[in-house]
Amino acid sequence: MGNAPQSRMRRISLLLLCLAPWLAPLQGATLERLSLDDVIQKSSDIVRARVLGSRADFRGSMIYTHWSLQVSERLKGADQSTIEILVPGGSASGFRQEVPGAPRLVPGREYLLFLWTSKTGSLYITGWGQGVFNLSKNAGGDLMAGRAATGETMLDPATWLPVKDEAIQMRYSEMFARISTTLAQGAVRQ
Repeated sequence: MGNAPQSRMRRISLLLLCLAPWLAPLQGATLERLSLDDVIQKSSDIVRARVLGSRADFRGSMIYTHWSLQVSERLKGADQSTIEILVPGGSASGFRQEVPGAPRLVPGREYLLFLWTSKTGSLYITGWGQGVFNLSKNAGGDLMAGRAATGETMLDPATWLPVKDEAIQMRYSEMFARISTTLAQGAVRQ
């Protein structure tokens, strides 16, 4: 009879251990907050592009979605009419993998994208959602570039303390001028 309480405690412990992933809150990604100038400078490519489609596959144990893009304007980087970028997460071989904070693109939509090139030559979005700007026209017919505030935990690079991200919205012509100015200033410093 002395073993009955121990056996019961083991079963309860085992049950709690099995349920722990569903009971514990899921954590998202932690990102370094980048200023717009940081995003511009850290990007190897800056393109205005329309999403043509996507496919996903495994790279080791991670699923990556490969987004095919038609480039209509290039502000930085090698001239190519189509490119492929990789975003972590997606569905492949009957498996689905969600990656908190990973940007989501929409086929047919046009974006201004800030990209970085890995050592293997693959293109990724700079600063995750910080490097994705939706392009749309406002009521006056002006082309606008904007992104929502990132909902993931962000850290200030100077203090490493948590900070809130802010949405960015501006006319595309103003964004174009800002990119040109920042790139010109960066070229002078080097």
